Amino acid sequence: MNYVLEYEHRVVCFDIPRLDVKSRDLIKKSIERKLLSSPEVFGKPLRKSLKGYRVLRVKNFRVVFKIEKNLVKIFAIKKRSEIYKKNTWSNFPKS
Repeated sequence: MNYVLEYEHRVVCFDIPRLDVKSRDLIKKSIERKLLSSPEVFGKPLRKSLKGYRVLRVKNFRVVFKIEKNLVKIFAIKKRSEIYKKNTWSNFPKS
């Protein structure tokens, strides 16, 4: 099955511009290679209050996404040290 990517507005405006060029290219390649082909295989499911979301590890970064039919919605791209802070998740839509 082929998937389509959709980035949340704050990912495009805040997360991606903060990445250095090398990390941005690496993350872009990982997203295109892994999430467009088999997001359920490469993304680790999250639990508890984050149930329904998945996370893709790319070195020290995490890409948080959700699969809806053939659409992969990306909600955040942040360093591991930032992504698991509680205030990061308060803006996400509930499952």
